[in-house]
Amino acid sequence: MPESLSATVGARGGNARTLIGGLAYSLRLAIAGNPNCGKTTVFNALTGAHQHVGNYSGVTVEKKEGFIRHEGQEIILVDLPGAYSLSAYSQEEVVARNVLLSGAVQAVINVVDAGILERGLLLTAQLREMGLPVVIACNMMDEARATGISIDFLRLSELMGAIAVPTVGTSGNGLREALSAARQVALDAENSSQQPGIPAASPCEIHSSALHISYGPLLDPILETMEKRIAESQGMASSPYAHCAPRWLALSLLQDDAEAVAALQAADADLAADMAQVCRFVQEELGSIGRDAEGLIADGHSAFVRKIAAACVVKTGKRHRLSLSDRLDRILAHAVWGALIMLGVLYAMFQITIVLGSYPQGWLEGAFSALAGAVRGTLPEGLLSSLLVDGVIAGVGGVLSFVPLVLIMFALIAIVEDSGYMARMAYIADRVFQFFGLHGASVMPYIISGGIAGGCAIPGVMATRTMRSPKEKLATMLTLPYMACGAKLPVYLLLVGTFFPHNAANMMFAIIMLSWVLAFCVALLLRKTVLRGEATPLVMEMPPYRMPTVRGICIHCWERTWMYLKKAGTVLVPLSMLIWAAMTFPALDPQTALPFENEIARLSAGLEREDLPAEARANQEEALTKVQEELDAERLRHTLAGSLGTWLEGATSYAGFSWRTDVALIGGIAAKEAIISTLGTAYALGEQDPEDPASLAELLRADPTWNQGTALALLVFVMLYAPCFVTLVVIRQESGSWKWVAFSIAFNTLLAFGMAVGVYQTYRFFWMDV
Repeated sequence: MPESLSATVGARGGNARTLIGGLAYSLRLAIAGNPNCGKTTVFNALTGAHQHVGNYSGVTVEKKEGFIRHEGQEIILVDLPGAYSLSAYSQEEVVARNVLLSGAVQAVINVVDAGILERGLLLTAQLREMGLPVVIACNMMDEARATGISIDFLRLSELMGAIAVPTVGTSGNGLREALSAARQVALDAENSSQQPGIPAASPCEIHSSALHISYGPLLDPILETMEKRIAESQGMASSPYAHCAPRWLALSLLQDDAEAVAALQAADADLAADMAQVCRFVQEELGSIGRDAEGLIADGHSAFVRKIAAACVVKTGKRHRLSLSDRLDRILAHAVWGALIMLGVLYAMFQITIVLGSYPQGWLEGAFSALAGAVRGTLPEGLLSSLLVDGVIAGVGGVLSFVPLVLIMFALIAIVEDSGYMARMAYIADRVFQFFGLHGASVMPYIISGGIAGGCAIPGVMATRTMRSPKEKLATMLTLPYMACGAKLPVYLLLVGTFFPHNAANMMFAIIMLSWVLAFCVALLLRKTVLRGEATPLVMEMPPYRMPTVRGICIHCWERTWMYLKKAGTVLVPLSMLIWAAMTFPALDPQTALPFENEIARLSAGLEREDLPAEARANQEEALTKVQEELDAERLRHTLAGSLGTWLEGATSYAGFSWRTDVALIGGIAAKEAIISTLGTAYALGEQDPEDPASLAELLRADPTWNQGTALALLVFVMLYAPCFVTLVVIRQESGSWKWVAFSIAFNTLLAFGMAVGVYQTYRFFWMDV
């Protein structure tokens, strides 16, 4: 395996060198492939822990880069989003294509599933048509060989014009060879473009070896004419499409690709007008015989890769590749047994999370309490001490104490994903979705948003982009925030662990099921009223079952947990400080505080008497504590946050919420993680024993305004009310209107409040002695 090199990286483009740790990274290679082909496994095997995970600019599609040293060359590996083609049908395809078009990568390692080579080669053909240097990594060769499939790699290389290498991502076999081949073809391409007399930015010269596929007697001559005109255009040198073969741009124009049309218009308006006229002529000619250019090009791709696969793939065995998966699916994807097993898997995940996570969670809570006590004992009493203890430690510590639970949950989700069972869950759930008027493609956005708990509504909303029906897309988008995202999980775990400690796992399971039920019911309501329309069926791929690797689980788990931790550091620290300030200022008027302070001084002086009887001392200590609590409550109510919370308490008290809870829920609109940090800040400020600060759970249990009814009402409210700010922004991007953002805020919050009031008042009526 290549030697890994730890580093950090910034963005670059073209042939520029990126400095990392003082070294020049002269090569940038992309890893591309279909979903479920083992692409990310290959990436993880090559880079190990030396990765940077973020998001592509302007979108929420995950961006992953890895840093390695191989054969004396420092290399950046870019793991592109999984895509079936380079069209602009999904956000993932757009991102992958834009990275390739930018010229920021010198070669592509195209990972294909060796067992279904023909399907993977559709993307390979498009990469080669772009003129990119490509190495084909025929992955999962161990599974292919086990089912009697063999591949003529030399023949495949000749026909595709790209080196083909057998690989096994899980064991690392062949990865070194694939990386070496990609490095070599990248260097060869770069050297050829720098030969004397050949301009480095000339698409005509650089892409002379691009793959040419025949699309029939009508399109071929037109493509040649379009290709020649594009290659001769001076304006194309500064276009985003300057790094691709002119023929590939011509194909994109014929398929009415909006981004390609816009790019050509910006680069050469006259040429764009001529090309538009040609495209209209082609569409009219094809329309007269009942065809269209997009379908004809797709047929050409399919016919080409079918011939390649027939010439290179030999099936010598009698066993079917997916025979084991088929046998398992007879049970796991069964209409009845499959649904019961899925519920059992979800229940087991929560049992494991609660039981295993409770121990380290308790240790962390104790550590933060000890840290708060140490800081109070070290620093003099004042604003600085209050800021550190009541703002930073109480706020962030309350969130970080749930890291063990989040870590375990993400590990279990990684196992479900990597094993292939996640797709079966989606398949089983689709039968229910159809009943509620939702498209089958809604399944994955719901799961991504937290349908199995621990997801995020932001990529979930983005995933609705592939849905064709606007009404089904909106119904999905508006109810996705009900799912148990990773930010809500700590809130659920806090309330469940505090008020239902003996049935924590059962309660968590019930919460997840309730989020699904409410999402379905609200979606059905929307589809019967403001979003009426017919539901359409689902078409999806079922990957084979595979054994997850420990390495893959650890990497996936760490990536997601690290994102959670970064959010705690970058968002919650300043937010906790802001909330602390709002709960500290303005200070209570001295005249208002004077009666309380006089009474505290009188009671404290009385406690200094050595001859005070024990019973009288106990009564006096109790009275002192009560006066101190009244003073602190008055101080908190006088602050900006207290004033706002008190104003809202007139209405929210019907749901059992105090002003502290109101302020926490307002902070939750910015980020749901802030609910815990705000409660921690509020109750730390009200805590009367700085030498022995209690955990947030203990403070809630000790507060007489809290009970199981309050906890249930808050659980329902947090589940349903307005999404976080970033999710609202993404809803605006995907819906194209602020109207639906306003609808999401108003409708969801009113629904949440009504449900919370109903839950709390029902609890009072049946279980509270009032």
